[in-house]
Amino acid sequence: MNFDKELDARGLSCPLPILRAKKALAEIQSGQVLHIIATDPGSVKDFAAFCKQTGHELLSQAEADKEYTFFVKKK
Repeated sequence: MNFDKELDARGLSCPLPILRAKKALAEIQSGQVLHIIATDPGSVKDFAAFCKQTGHELLSQAEADKEYTFFVKKK
């Protein structure tokens, strides 16, 4: 999937992946896509809730080898 900015949140625990994602989203334009890589299992629920609360679109999420990847489209 194409993306405009990447955030490496590996090794960070809640709430840091969300806080860093919020900052990264502020740096991109509406409609652009942020790719996030995280290792915190709680990030799956966190990013779903974050997108629901903020209006950003969670395009996809996946897990492989204890790494979680998310694609979030800025509202």
